[in-house]
Amino acid sequence: MNAQEQFLTLQEIVFAARKNLAPGPWNYLAGATETETTMRRNRQALDSIAFRPRVLNDVSKVITSSTFLGKPVRLPLMLAPVGGMESFSPGAAADAAKGAAQFGIPQMLSSVCQPGLETTAAAADTLRVFQLYVRGDEAWTDDWVRRAKANGFTAFCFTVDSAFYSRRERDLAGRFAKPWRPVDNSGMQFQAALSWDEVKRYKDKHDLPLILKGIATAEDAEIAVSHGVEVIYVSNHGGRQLDHGLGSTAVLPEVFTAVKGRAEVWVDGGFMRGSDIVKAIALGAKAVGIGRLACLGLAAAGVPGLVRTLELLEEEVRICLGLLGVTSFAGLTPRHVTSAPPVFAPHVLSAFPLLDEFPGPVQP
Repeated sequence: MNAQEQFLTLQEIVFAARKNLAPGPWNYLAGATETETTMRRNRQALDSIAFRPRVLNDVSKVITSSTFLGKPVRLPLMLAPVGGMESFSPGAAADAAKGAAQFGIPQMLSSVCQPGLETTAAAADTLRVFQLYVRGDEAWTDDWVRRAKANGFTAFCFTVDSAFYSRRERDLAGRFAKPWRPVDNSGMQFQAALSWDEVKRYKDKHDLPLILKGIATAEDAEIAVSHGVEVIYVSNHGGRQLDHGLGSTAVLPEVFTAVKGRAEVWVDGGFMRGSDIVKAIALGAKAVGIGRLACLGLAAAGVPGLVRTLELLEEEVRICLGLLGVTSFAGLTPRHVTSAPPVFAPHVLSAFPLLDEFPGPVQP
């Protein structure tokens, strides 16, 4: 039985992943920092947005494709950078690259994800960007830029919300640690010292477009575009860094207003359904990143599970756009959304309220 026959809903993907994963990897995937408030607010922010559909428009043909850094993509979606993907699929980032390529969306590769930059780049011919955690001096960073460019990465990203490694209490309580985790703080001082001076140095020296991931205020978005940064990536690390932050989607409008079209705005944080993607694009995002959901797809059934996850998202997006009365993402405006009280208590999996009411997917 292929993945299309086995999985008819995203809920079934999640069910299979939960069944397949041991407690350590599952809690690593599902967890966040300290009280997990920021993670829950990611979901709460999305669930606090309601749609304002328009009717009697011809939506007999709905296009869900978009562009990513000027290149055509099947959805305005990318695989967000995730460290430790080897816990969810044997090929880790290489498997993610294969799934992204088969479906037709980009991958952002994390510098702390196996099997590494060169091997992942060789695994599949897909649009890809590289994300760096700074663990060395300027020469060390420049070498990563060189390697990324040599291996076909079309943009480079600094994660800027990780000056310290947070206290992820599910991992601590379960005594679960990944091999790359900086338990001795080796090199962490370089990430803590990352500043706007390094952003300027990068822009002065390198020609790969620069992304700053972890922007959470209009003030920092303004500084970033003043430095010539091409992409403002709104993110709170999936709630895994600073506790008691705002949900990413709640921050998106102020960042989009501050940027004023001078850079692209991307976002991640709690995105689990096609309707979530539509909400973000309506609020001004150019692309949406999925991290946990991509890992769930891999954990459910490897590369075919990831591709099936993306296919189901695409179908949800197509239906959502059509029922809003638009035929493409270009037709969306902020007038298609409004604020409303959420119905479900926010949780990492609250986008799947039927998860415990139905059996899992049909087994092959």
